[in-house]
Amino acid sequence: MTITKTAACILTGALLSTSVSAEQLWSSFSLSYLNGSDYEVGDSDRQVVTVEHASGHNWGDNFFFLDRLKSSNGYTENYMELSPRLSLGYLTNSELSFGPVKDVLLAGTWESGEGFDNYLAGVGVSLNVPGFRYFNVNLYHVNNELKEDDRQLTLTWGLPFELGSAEFLYDGFLDWSSEESDHAAEMNFTSQLKWNAGKLFGSKAPVYVGIEYAHWNNKFGIDGVDERNPSLLLKWHF
Repeated sequence: MTITKTAACILTGALLSTSVSAEQLWSSFSLSYLNGSDYEVGDSDRQVVTVEHASGHNWGDNFFFLDRLKSSNGYTENYMELSPRLSLGYLTNSELSFGPVKDVLLAGTWESGEGFDNYLAGVGVSLNVPGFRYFNVNLYHVNNELKEDDRQLTLTWGLPFELGSAEFLYDGFLDWSSEESDHAAEMNFTSQLKWNAGKLFGSKAPVYVGIEYAHWNNKFGIDGVDERNPSLLLKWHF
């Protein structure tokens, strides 16, 4: 068993051991639709339907999404990620916050697509950044099924703001992974700028309209394949 899979098993066991005293603090569920025409690797025109769930607990947090992608040529595929993080402060019953750091966490991710499963394990921090709803940094070792293992740095953030009575949210992620013998270093900076149109018809939960922009260098580790893809976005929270 690889180090990454061993770490993933330890993280899973630790999560299960906290289930008796687990307390959910918040949760979010959404369904979104994307339509873009500048994808690289495969058909350039695709529609994506995404189911997404995030939750915060006294033991840490969890994030899950499932993408259903359909290309204009009729090809379909699924891709999902499950990313739990376990608070070391909770696990050790100690206060680990310092400076802008709110907590230190054990971080893991399971990536699964057509014909592959990757496992990521590492450490993360939750940061207190003024104005941001959340700002997280994770550093992983990645056990890749179809290529050499590498290291990955992941940032995620959410920045709400208002213009007059209009509510907006700018959120996204940045993934950077290291170069290895069989693939180039890659950087995927994907963010969404969204306006809460739900206020127009009195929806208590946000209904966002906006745009997603993917700025992906060396996509899938393929040297020189750079994606610059804007997509129209509709996202409905429940």
